[in-house]
Amino acid sequence: MIEIDRVSKIYRNDQVETVALADISFKIEGGEFVAVMGPSGSGKSTLMHILGCLDTPTAGTYVLDGKDVGKLKDDEQAGIRNHKIGFVFQSYNLLPRLSAHKNVMLPMAYGGIPKSERIARAARLLTDLGLGDRLEHNPSRLSGGQQQRVAIARALAMKPSLILADEPTGNLATVQGEQIMGIFRELNEQGHTIVMITHEQNIAGYAKRIIEIRDGKVLSDSGSYGHRKAGGEEGGDHGPA
Repeated sequence: MIEIDRVSKIYRNDQVETVALADISFKIEGGEFVAVMGPSGSGKSTLMHILGCLDTPTAGTYVLDGKDVGKLKDDEQAGIRNHKIGFVFQSYNLLPRLSAHKNVMLPMAYGGIPKSERIARAARLLTDLGLGDRLEHNPSRLSGGQQQRVAIARALAMKPSLILADEPTGNLATVQGEQIMGIFRELNEQGHTIVMITHEQNIAGYAKRIIEIRDGKVLSDSGSYGHRKAGGEEGGDHGPA
């Protein structure tokens, strides 16, 4: 599903270069649950932006479902973001004036889904996530864990083949975080491909594979944490992501 081949990302500002990613390569097959783990400034957020078609590499290629994303036009990349990728963010990114139901319906409106299907699908997703009695609640009336469930329902609304989660438990209490990770594990068991960014080892442990990056390079790539070193070196000369 995903092939990252010798990808680098360099930011230039006033003739100053910051290397966020340095010649990294890996593949992710459909149906995997992968955690990308690393400290602040390791490059993991930059990598997430590239995987989500929100940014493009300075060098190297990103192939998603057989398509070289770097060769696609802006509208084609927008189509991929809307139809193939579901995003879940640390800060939920819900629209505060819309109900949970309408927040989940929104990407379907942009995707051209008929209104009757939008209404039914959003209600079904929220009910499946335990929020059937919260459809008309605005985000301010929901707990952090409930808001993240709404965000997950929204990410699933267009039936994406890939879910990208950026620190999805970062703003949650431990119990709420465990509940959200349980949902991700269930989604993966249902066949969803999930790539999750985290800096917490206990959260990364919910994934079936962990890619650790540091200083913009792949430090290890393991089916279980600490095994199968990928041969990446720890580079100490690169700036933060």
